[in-house]
Amino acid sequence: VIVVCHALTGNASLHAWWGDLLGDGKAFDTSKYFVVCCNILGSCYGSTSPQSENPATGKPYGKDFPDISVKDTVRLQLSLLKDAVKAKSIKCVVGGSFGGMQAVEFAVQGGQDNGDFTETDGSPFVKAALPIACGAYHNSWQIGISEVQRQSIYADPFWNTDEPSKATKGLSVARQLGMISYRTAQGYQSKFGRSLQDESSTPYGSSTNWKTKSYLEYQGEKFLSRFDPVTYVKMTEQMDSHDVARGRADTVKEVLGAVHIPVLVLGIDSDILYPLADQEELADGFANSRLKVITSPDGHDGFLLEQDQVATSITDFLSELKH
Repeated sequence: VIVVCHALTGNASLHAWWGDLLGDGKAFDTSKYFVVCCNILGSCYGSTSPQSENPATGKPYGKDFPDISVKDTVRLQLSLLKDAVKAKSIKCVVGGSFGGMQAVEFAVQGGQDNGDFTETDGSPFVKAALPIACGAYHNSWQIGISEVQRQSIYADPFWNTDEPSKATKGLSVARQLGMISYRTAQGYQSKFGRSLQDESSTPYGSSTNWKTKSYLEYQGEKFLSRFDPVTYVKMTEQMDSHDVARGRADTVKEVLGAVHIPVLVLGIDSDILYPLADQEELADGFANSRLKVITSPDGHDGFLLEQDQVATSITDFLSELKH
């Protein structure tokens, strides 16, 4: 069994966002492995979310949807895999960004002898992990970026009404902020420069239609067809919950050091959202781990865009595993 964890706006349809990695003879080789990808608890794509009916009221949960941690989401997935799927063990858990945080949590909950989730003999239920472009906790930089996105939604006039799901102008701006943090200055300059979307546009001023502006507005508008404001707030809050030390030990090092399964940490050299220092801390913390760096001009989105490098890293790591 191979488990793949999706990111903030991803879903269980692995073929839709990592399609080049899924199939016979590919990194997630379906001729060898039973590949599982679950929707995150709280996501609008599945499981229970703010749009689900609250049995106490008969109406959608909306902003009353309970607070959920990454730890909760992973415990649910581990229970599903062990009790419903009846998996004897998990060969490896792989994920990038929010998915990487889940992979780290999988390793902590299921990757220790006599831990929370084990085989019948007490050995780890999770045999290996491959987190990409994340850290052991959401730090103040990442919380700050999430908070500004949420503030964009809070500023929408609909947020404080009985129809917060209509706060779509705020959600559009939140998505645009995210689209900047996922890339790099170099990438934006290479893609757009100072070009205008319409050459008849004024060269500067309020009515100037930069290609950058047009791109961000398009991405913000497109996002509205597949996400809602309340879910976005709740999911970014869940990301901010990520901290493997909370409730377990005084330091991250103590928690990660108790995990002895093989771990390959992938980082992206140009990532400004989850910089390499985060992955270095992870690799240094796990007892049996190493770091590999993906070269990309595309920042955090490199975990999706550099599929050849990512696929090779996954394939090589899986081939090294004894289980």
